[in-house]
Amino acid sequence: MQWVMFLLVLTGQCFFSVCHLHEYHFININLTWERAQTYCRANYTDLASVFDKTDVQRMREKAEGLETDAWIGLCNYTERDNRTWHWSLPGIEYNQRESNINLYEPNNETENCVKMGNDLQDVNCNNTYKFVCYDEKTPGKKFHLIQDKMNWSQAQNYCRHNHTDLISGAQQLAEFEKERGSEYDLWIGLFRDTWRWSDRSNFSFRHWDKEPWSQDKQIGEKCATTLLKGGKWSFDNCNEQKPFFCYKSKLVLVQELKTWEQALYHCRDRHHDLVTISNPHQQGWVQETAKNATSELVWLGLRYTCALDLWFWISDQLVCYSKWAKEEQGQACDMAVAMKKKEQHEWVRKADTNKFSFICVER
Repeated sequence: MQWVMFLLVLTGQCFFSVCHLHEYHFININLTWERAQTYCRANYTDLASVFDKTDVQRMREKAEGLETDAWIGLCNYTERDNRTWHWSLPGIEYNQRESNINLYEPNNETENCVKMGNDLQDVNCNNTYKFVCYDEKTPGKKFHLIQDKMNWSQAQNYCRHNHTDLISGAQQLAEFEKERGSEYDLWIGLFRDTWRWSDRSNFSFRHWDKEPWSQDKQIGEKCATTLLKGGKWSFDNCNEQKPFFCYKSKLVLVQELKTWEQALYHCRDRHHDLVTISNPHQQGWVQETAKNATSELVWLGLRYTCALDLWFWISDQLVCYSKWAKEEQGQACDMAVAMKKKEQHEWVRKADTNKFSFICVER
């Protein structure tokens, strides 16, 4: 393995994995949403969850030529006020304590989006304001202030089309605050809704053709979303019968506490390998799995080699994507990487003799 790593170091190449950590399956049988859920749980993992547009495209490829709608795993529960705040950018989870956000009370049911002023205020999503886009690919300029006034959904669509997304997360807000100047009443990427994924994942990605809060018709107490042929989402009565998408996860969370090396051998003997994370999409799926661990940290397949003086994935990939915790600096021999199961699921260095739960990946 070391000669492969040596070659990668010499060439400076990053090979991003084309391997997906889950598979979608289109089931061309007409069932109600609940019966589709039962079918998926019995034969795969669950009704389809969607992390970002990559997943949307993969599902469209599975149902090429589909003329009708199809169920996915997002369902609306309005029997009680269970609205939950989400950041628009996939992979960043809302944490009120960490974000230091004090939204105004009392909260009105129509105030489901947030603007930045002297404070952060929840307001009606149909209001129109300027907004801030975040761009992870623009060198030296992360934030773009858009002077055109739009409602929240229009602002989100603009940012996703022209940049990455609406500004999201406490860290991005703190960075933008330094250059904001006197600009006020700006949309940020914080919203809340009552929609939940069947597998209880906390994915914030929504891809509505027309947002439920702007619909004229009344949403029932329990309605499910559908995936349209063009990729956008709508919703319907859950008792309607439609084809549907299931997903099968390749991730296996092992709750038994083991050292890094013991975890590696366990994964290679019983599955395929310890998990590799080479992009934000994979990070999102792995962190959802890590949430259910018994230990506060879970081992990943990332280790430091003193011989070559670098971090490397046991799948022979260089570290071209990372999510290090702020306090993590430098390197040391006999160190491996674990992911936090809480907060923003950052990576930390730990002596490989520590014992944690771990995540394997199937072929």
